[in-house]
Amino acid sequence: MELRHLRYFLAVAEELNITRAARRLNISQPPLTQQLKALEAELGVSLIDRSAYRIGLTDAGQVLASEAARILDAVRDAAGRVRAAARGARGRVRVGFTESASFNPLVTSVLRGFRAAYPQVEISLEEHPSTDLAAQLRGGGIDVGFLRPPLPQERGLVFDLLEREPLVVALPGEHKLARRRSVRLRDLAAETFILYPRAVRPGLADAVVEACEAAGFTPRVGQYAPQLSSTINLVAASLGISVVPASMRSLQPRTVAYVALRGETLHALLGVAYRGEERSAVVRQFIEQARAASQ
Repeated sequence: MELRHLRYFLAVAEELNITRAARRLNISQPPLTQQLKALEAELGVSLIDRSAYRIGLTDAGQVLASEAARILDAVRDAAGRVRAAARGARGRVRVGFTESASFNPLVTSVLRGFRAAYPQVEISLEEHPSTDLAAQLRGGGIDVGFLRPPLPQERGLVFDLLEREPLVVALPGEHKLARRRSVRLRDLAAETFILYPRAVRPGLADAVVEACEAAGFTPRVGQYAPQLSSTINLVAASLGISVVPASMRSLQPRTVAYVALRGETLHALLGVAYRGEERSAVVRQFIEQARAASQ
């Protein structure tokens, strides 16, 4: 039994007229009649009741009509899902991101836009430090990662820069510099810094230390915090100051003051990393969504 046999029979079952069914199928009547007889012979049952002036369906024919409609609908649905997967509109994409990236409006914009454009794609999210995200990409644990460079020089990984986000100074609310509109890095030479371990966030850690050294001092680090959010919490507790991406300004706004850096070209770079040989259409669509959002 072939799908065309089911289509032929269903047309006859719905029209209850061989001539109209043949016209609907765009074939002549004799071949349609032959196909119906061949189907009855294959099943070993009578499907069409030809005893009356107007044809009807036997009990077996009624069952086959219901089953044929269900099967043909399932085939159409399957074909639609296959085509959707081929164009990246169906499937799954595993997205990793750093904690600081989760506060960035660009990242939330990409996720929101992709969800709206491809509602049938499943998105799974994981949070890791940038170094762990690179390892997850290499090992196939995630498909794309929002992270901050430098990306380990590993063959097969590609990094597209999406944004250069300004860094700002996070100060306790009662700090003498908290009411300024901007400060220079050298104004912070006597301060105690709260930073993040280089092993976890090499890009941000190096950028801050190198900028301070270029301003004429080595930052005195009083505490290392494992997460940027905990860095802000320690600043709120007046244990020191820090330099963080501007998108972190929403954290602890009542107890932490965020002051712009004056005369500095200090930025936190953010981009999307993925495997260069990636062939999944849905993953490629997500990457294109991220590129479009950055523009």
